[in-house]
Amino acid sequence: MDKNKKKELTDDHYFSSSPKSEVTYGLIRTKFFDKKFEFITASSVFSKHRIDTGTQVLIESMILPEKGLVLDIGCGYGAVGIVAAKVNPNLQIYMTDINTRAINLTKKNIEKNNAYNAKAQCGHLYEPVKNLKFDCILSNPPISAGMETVKSIITEAPKIMQPKAIFEMVIRSKIGAKIFPELFTNTFGNYTVVARESGFRVLLGKLLPQ
Repeated sequence: MDKNKKKELTDDHYFSSSPKSEVTYGLIRTKFFDKKFEFITASSVFSKHRIDTGTQVLIESMILPEKGLVLDIGCGYGAVGIVAAKVNPNLQIYMTDINTRAINLTKKNIEKNNAYNAKAQCGHLYEPVKNLKFDCILSNPPISAGMETVKSIITEAPKIMQPKAIFEMVIRSKIGAKIFPELFTNTFGNYTVVARESGFRVLLGKLLPQ
């Protein structure tokens, strides 16, 4: 493969900040918790044609606080955060992604689903929300971006978490069955497996008082 083609593929990756590919749109209609949702999707954004299994497992098992701030990091077109916003209107939902195309879709999907307690901000990992403190962080991590990026999502989380806040991440069992529990334990001092389904696990870590 020539260098120009490699660069083109890199630019169009869903974790790139500004995809260069021509935009082709899609529409996903689905239901969670007896509520109907519609999500506009596009090329160069993760899982254009359907809600991917990891996202579905995370949504169906997520544990949300009664009130406070919730972050969906690496939100893609916004499925996790928007469902959380609709499930509990008392929450303030923030969604971040490095991909400008993804954030533009998320903003459209917030309006499309009347999720007015949600907002989307573009930037690398926690940078857009570094001055906030969250009661819950949700993550379907960008594994294709590399393990160092995924590790940073876990290890940097406590900086923006309230005391006793929770961090929930969906992982592939065959990829992260050993390394991710170790990372959770080193970061939070604990972890719990809250769901196992279709080759995925959802891990939960709670930030304990120092």
